[in-house]
Amino acid sequence: MLNPLWLHTFKTLIDVGHFTQTAEKLHMTQPGVSQQIKKLEAACGHSLIKRENKSFELTEQGRLVYEYALKVAKEEANLMENLSFDNPYSGQCKLSCSGALALMLYPQLLSLQQQHPELSIYLEVAPNHKILNDVQSGVIDLGIVTHIPNHDLYHSQVIGHEALCLVLPERYQGEDITPDLLFNCGLIGHPDAKHYLSLYFDLCGDKELGKINVDELPKAGYVNQLSQILLPVAKGLGFTVLPETAVENFSGKAHLHIATPAETVKETLYLVQKRNRDLPQRYQTVCQLLFEVIS
Repeated sequence: MLNPLWLHTFKTLIDVGHFTQTAEKLHMTQPGVSQQIKKLEAACGHSLIKRENKSFELTEQGRLVYEYALKVAKEEANLMENLSFDNPYSGQCKLSCSGALALMLYPQLLSLQQQHPELSIYLEVAPNHKILNDVQSGVIDLGIVTHIPNHDLYHSQVIGHEALCLVLPERYQGEDITPDLLFNCGLIGHPDAKHYLSLYFDLCGDKELGKINVDELPKAGYVNQLSQILLPVAKGLGFTVLPETAVENFSGKAHLHIATPAETVKETLYLVQKRNRDLPQRYQTVCQLLFEVIS
């Protein structure tokens, strides 16, 4: 391994272009600078500069070593920047949540980045299991999930609640929502449909809906793009259940009927991070925003 002190002296010499000025800049003697350059040349096994009186020229090997010294200096600068945990308004923040939450959170996170341009927001949309896996592996640092994760692996706290909506075509406005009506309408399926439906039927306060076997509902269609799930509902082709945020952000909301349950159905949201991992101060800034927006 090349001595980093010798590399730094060599890089400074090439940048400055003069032995005496290099010595002054590094608070060394000129013979000290020359000695370190000779030691570096010995370690490399090649002459790195061709001396001509008080000037010098880089050899081909010297050029390669100089490029290497630049790379080492840059990597050290990046390391020192990454070690600066305490700037609450600088650095990359990596988060993950559901697509419905992203519709609500991402514009607010971008506004935060506009206020603090040195912040960089990385937001990924993913299901619960991927969010937890990515937090554990370090791919992301913060996640929002809908169930309490393993206490031994994660630190979690309740960040808020997300209302769920049973959404039907507008022609069902004013009608009683019964199992027969839903079976006749048909389900527009999506990746979270079974989970949301089960939760909705259990908590909506309607005993008859609570008896429905979700697996027996006829399927009127399926789509895995959040922005498209409500499109077939708006066209009268079926019903579905989605978080309120997704419904509010749908451009064709006027063509939907949102059922009014006897009891509002809400899903608890948990903010999670890897247990025993200290996050930089910038995450405090982001967490404060998340709590404000979701609550």
